[in-house]
Amino acid sequence: MTDANDALKARLLRGAHAMQIELSDAQTGALMDYLGLFQKWNKAYNLTAIREPERMVDLHLLDSLAVHPFVQDADTIIDVGTGPGLPGVVLAIMNPQRQFTLLDSNGKKTRFLFQARTALKLDNLTIVNDRVEAYHPPQPFDMIVSRAFASLADMTSWCRHLRADDGCFLAMKGQYPEDELRAIENEYELVASHAISVPGVDGERHLLRLIPRPAAH
Repeated sequence: MTDANDALKARLLRGAHAMQIELSDAQTGALMDYLGLFQKWNKAYNLTAIREPERMVDLHLLDSLAVHPFVQDADTIIDVGTGPGLPGVVLAIMNPQRQFTLLDSNGKKTRFLFQARTALKLDNLTIVNDRVEAYHPPQPFDMIVSRAFASLADMTSWCRHLRADDGCFLAMKGQYPEDELRAIENEYELVASHAISVPGVDGERHLLRLIPRPAAH
């Protein structure tokens, strides 16, 4: 089993290095512990359709790590529709000085997240089992991250009450979503678009940063 773990760890480190993200021993250990817990729970609770550990490294850990450089200017971040903690748990491991709230309406997935939070001692993590439209946080967030929303229109509409006045949306998408951007262009401005290459992951990846357009007077 150790050889298999070593191979997965090497795959993680290689992929992170290719994305110019250096992992400390503690971060690597925590990410591998999360992966192990994820695999264990997945067998019983079917948290993701991806079963192979190598694919989980690529499609879950590395895909989430790709977001890490783009959250550095936010202190409070909510991951909406986090599922089993993607990208939220990975980002919380990488950024202990930032506060993360992970929101999902699926009780099975949030139960796993409570377990992961305890096992990994992630004190910067708050887990909320609720629907996005029903959740009203004590304080709004600097950044709203999601890789689960069907469309940018849904994301910006359903999550607008979660955003601080100077906060932004960070949407993880596959292909560059021209039609979706056109649908919200009167309300939202695309301030940055990053094409991201994730080792081991075929297909396009784009990270879009959106802010509301100033209201016309």
